[in-house]
Amino acid sequence: MGRFSIPNLGFLLLCCLTAVSEASYVKYKDPKQPLGVRIKDLMSRMSLAEKIGQMTQIERNVATPDVMNKYFIGSVLSGGGSVPAIKATPETWIRMVNTIQNGSLSTRLGIPMIYGIDAVHGHNNVYKATIFPHNVGLGVTSHLHLLCRDPQLIKNIGDATALEVRATGIPYVFAPCIAVCRDPRWGRCFESYSEDHKIVQLMTEIIPGLQGDIPANSKKGVPFVSGKRKVAACAKHYLGDGGTTNGINENDTAISLNGLLSIHMPAYVNSIQKGVATIMVSYSSWNGKKMHANHDLVTGLLKNKLKFRGFVISDWLGIDKITSPPHANYSYSVEAGVGAGIDMIMVSNNFTEFIDELTYQVMHGIVPMSRIDDAVKRILRVKFVMGLFENPMADYGLVDQLGSVEHRELAREAVRKTLVLLKNGESADSPLLPLPKKATKVLVAGSHADNLGYQCGGWTITWQGLGGNDLTSGTTILEAIKNTVDPTTQVVYNENPDADFIKTNKFSFAIVVVGEPSYSETFGDSLNLTISEPGPQTIYNVCGALKCVVVVISGRPVVMQPYLLSIHALVAAWLPGTEGQGVADVLFGDYGFTGKLARTWFKTVEQLPLNLGDPHYDPLFPFGFGLTTKPTMHN
Repeated sequence: MGRFSIPNLGFLLLCCLTAVSEASYVKYKDPKQPLGVRIKDLMSRMSLAEKIGQMTQIERNVATPDVMNKYFIGSVLSGGGSVPAIKATPETWIRMVNTIQNGSLSTRLGIPMIYGIDAVHGHNNVYKATIFPHNVGLGVTSHLHLLCRDPQLIKNIGDATALEVRATGIPYVFAPCIAVCRDPRWGRCFESYSEDHKIVQLMTEIIPGLQGDIPANSKKGVPFVSGKRKVAACAKHYLGDGGTTNGINENDTAISLNGLLSIHMPAYVNSIQKGVATIMVSYSSWNGKKMHANHDLVTGLLKNKLKFRGFVISDWLGIDKITSPPHANYSYSVEAGVGAGIDMIMVSNNFTEFIDELTYQVMHGIVPMSRIDDAVKRILRVKFVMGLFENPMADYGLVDQLGSVEHRELAREAVRKTLVLLKNGESADSPLLPLPKKATKVLVAGSHADNLGYQCGGWTITWQGLGGNDLTSGTTILEAIKNTVDPTTQVVYNENPDADFIKTNKFSFAIVVVGEPSYSETFGDSLNLTISEPGPQTIYNVCGALKCVVVVISGRPVVMQPYLLSIHALVAAWLPGTEGQGVADVLFGDYGFTGKLARTWFKTVEQLPLNLGDPHYDPLFPFGFGLTTKPTMHN
């Protein structure tokens, strides 16, 4: 046996060290490499199981580290109200997200998962988050003839929401909803900015708030998310969700292609231009064809024609609902949904069934490998663009952003700007508003005056929302009124006072706050659009005996014509969220009313659907209507 000389030994050691360093260097992990190179390199290393795992989004309650590792799961979500603990702190959220993420990072390739949550009016699942007005109110801040009076407000709300979501370690939100609600009977109308697509287009300014401003030299359709203080956004629900027959949720949108593209499509074009990372497909159908199975609109129009380069995600169990009843033929649902061009499937809990079925279909040539590769490229593109590979773990640096004073002040400003004054006295010469802060005794009445849950509406802490004042922290309208009036003014609250109580108390005036209960999605579908009992009785009792202002808390226009003669002043406050102080700010004249209706307010439900430009347009209050007041000094 010969001996190595010392120089030869050194040369061999050098060769070994070079080989080790080359083995540990992989292009996809190098942020200096171009985006396309990183995607291609990672894709070349992935097995079919790893690719299908990336296409699978599961609910947090089944997302253990072992599950993430074994099935290579690409994404996890919190469904409406799905939380790690009741009243969980930001730290609790971060620990949960990081525990799940560690499971993903322990896989062979270490591809990070992306965690998504509904943050449709602030970080709405999370205790003590700032809850902003729902979209139906935010649309009011826009003027068509002035384009957008305050686009910065919408963008700022996006920015604040991103910070609060990141405060809990989450990098992805299922917002904004850019539906064009054409019928207020739809239970999701409060998630829509307007019946007019031009206003909805303007409101896509929330996307750069959430994601950051897209660089000037960006390639068309490529998603953009600017670092650890921003989140990936999701424009939803593609396409035509707000145009269903009779406003029935998940129903059929019966409209020509021209109508679909001219009313429901424009805001998606704006969203893509602003670098939106993801787009969610609608449960609804177009002329009888389920959107989750519509290859022409998902692949043909969105991906091929509009050059959208982010990923397309299904809605919750959305592919199951391709069949009726849902899940009746799951193999067909998988084939049709993935074949239509959906890249990430929100499968919730029963994820092994989806993985097994899609694997079978690829192995047997039912779904082509090219379709899988398209989906995975898009998902990886978003993850790379976001910096998830460089910063997969949530940190604790932003926990103080949740429910911060600055964000609550922003929400209060938004409330002030979303109020619409529909009536103010019997004539312009005798206005009731603004109210004087100094009065002997003021009556506050109505089911919604002291109810934070009703004020926030659906998608707040739970999916359907909750009544009452203990769901999160905020200011009710009653508390706001007490905070605003002069210290010498006595405020008396009686939810539904009778005639004797009103007569014997000698009130100066009354504020009546009534409206709808909390609801979401199909549970909110309504054919009668009435305010909750005993709201009408409270209006008649109080306004028949006193000068009164009625404040309506609702997710859409509701029946008001029968009560209008007895009401002295009428305010549409929509669903203002946690910062009820914004309502009192305007009622008592610290700020003026500026809001203009972004929806037509009908006289009777028999007129519906009723939108600006319709023949026989005869509303109670037309689109764009809104009285104004000036801030007062005499208070």
